Amino acid sequence: MAEPDAPTPLDPAELGFERIRYEKDGHRATITLNRPQVLNAFDFRMLREIARACEDASWDDAIRVVVVTGEGRAFCVGADLRSWGAELVDNPRAYWKWFGAFKDMHDRLREIGKPTLARVQGIAVGGGNELQMACDLAVMVDDAFIRHVGPEHGSVPAGGATQWLPIFSGDRRAREILFLCDEIPARQALEWGLVNRVCPRDELDAVVDELVEKLAAKLPQTIRYTKQQLNWWRDISWHETVGHARDWLSLSMLNDEAKDAIRAFLESRDH
Repeated sequence: MAEPDAPTPLDPAELGFERIRYEKDGHRATITLNRPQVLNAFDFRMLREIARACEDASWDDAIRVVVVTGEGRAFCVGADLRSWGAELVDNPRAYWKWFGAFKDMHDRLREIGKPTLARVQGIAVGGGNELQMACDLAVMVDDAFIRHVGPEHGSVPAGGATQWLPIFSGDRRAREILFLCDEIPARQALEWGLVNRVCPRDELDAVVDELVEKLAAKLPQTIRYTKQQLNWWRDISWHETVGHARDWLSLSMLNDEAKDAIRAFLESRDH
């Protein structure tokens, strides 16, 4: 991915993405997380590719709406502990760099300057729920669920969840979601304000298409600034905490509690 000479959008094929599919069709751009074999878990390259796709979409005046979705049975399950867990345990410097890519991806998505829609076609766990919350709207299939597992796996869910769940669902429900780590079925997620629509799988694309067309019909500069104003609540909670979270989580890689939890998780996947 060569650095551009100007803020000029490219044909997606020119970007050479490997972890995502990036497509443009009329006024819609679609970012599809494409690691179904690991439930679309983030690795470092995927984070960088999502950020670059968001940057390209933000530069493309023909694009009015950006859809974020996943390939296969999961929307996203957050960080790929299999690919980086062993490397980051006892290595806070490496974790700090990895979290920087995660933060940059979120900032690019949230500051894209046009409406974003999460097409949640499967489970959204941990960072996967944080990803769909970073979008403006979300449509979820009725047989999926949302879940956070950080307190069980040695990772404070401060990459969006601690910041935004109280805004979305209220303080008490945010604590329930993060402390208990229970599955939140799609209908409950709708009732709790985590998503905007829930539908059967065979209706998902029709519901997404309807929302895309409604969003695309709005005045682009006006909706961009409307989004900027609406982002205030998310931005203030994010920017006041995420830098501290990055440093604390990095140092937690030296902590026995986090190390033991990550190693136990990796060992459980070996059996």
